[in-house]
Amino acid sequence: MKTFTLPGTQITAPNVVLGLMRIAEKSDEEIRTLVATAREAGIDFIDHADIYGRDHGCEERFGAAMQLTGSQREELTIQTKCGIVPGQNGRPTHFDFSYEHIVAQVEGSLRALRTDYLDILLLHRPDALVEPEEVARAFDELQATGKVRHFGVSNHTPRQIDLLKTAVMQPLVANQVQLSITHSPIVAQPLAMNMQGEDQSIVRDGGGLVEYSRLHDITLQAWSPFQAGFFDGVFLGSERYPELNAVIDRLAAEYGVPPIAIAVAWITRHPARMQVVLGTTTPERVTGAAQGSDIPLTRAQWYELLHAAGYLIP
Repeated sequence: MKTFTLPGTQITAPNVVLGLMRIAEKSDEEIRTLVATAREAGIDFIDHADIYGRDHGCEERFGAAMQLTGSQREELTIQTKCGIVPGQNGRPTHFDFSYEHIVAQVEGSLRALRTDYLDILLLHRPDALVEPEEVARAFDELQATGKVRHFGVSNHTPRQIDLLKTAVMQPLVANQVQLSITHSPIVAQPLAMNMQGEDQSIVRDGGGLVEYSRLHDITLQAWSPFQAGFFDGVFLGSERYPELNAVIDRLAAEYGVPPIAIAVAWITRHPARMQVVLGTTTPERVTGAAQGSDIPLTRAQWYELLHAAGYLIP
């Protein structure tokens, strides 16, 4: 498992992360097995959110199942997110980056996870009504009390980050965004820049998110790395992507790994040092995905996968 020092921190981070948004109905033993499998593969970075499992549900399941001792807690990097306020059906009704909401949600996460501190707190989705001074007040208090060590965002554009930074003094160390081979406008758009009439040339990320992140030492974390689009099914083995899967299968055979590892390797090959956030609860898939961390795809192979996914290589 490849690791790197997460910029703005002293955290030695793996480039594959275990996301736990689907453990609400899992037993203690299933959760412990999943985490143990990840640890064996070199993944000691855990991703949560207050809305996963509704009202800290997945965080509570993790805390109850793991019951981490002090030394065990120190071995893990635990990240969670806040800011989305769901309705009765679980869908977001609004977003809330107020001082009160951020602090209250962190307190809830700490109780649910049974820990005294969070390694990283991310603001989940942009709040159109954000007041940077409110966020800064919350971050300052949470850092001063030792409840949160580092901060970041999720699904934010460069300008939204710049707005936060007018008041927030802490480094924003991560931005978690959707990215897979088939859902990669943040990577593919610059290749087709200024090409009139090409959908791929349309800017959807606020302008140069990947480049902005590299310039400002913000680690991009790729969520839904196997989803074809926005929660409309996976591309691996899908009849919708025969050309892509043919290339993935050929490369998997060449490197002696399962296809899921190639999907991970396409992201980790990028020099921006992105992290891949896994959402699977199947231990075997975690093991297979982790193998992608060490696959050194060539430039030709990386571009071949992008082209086979339907993107233009001008």
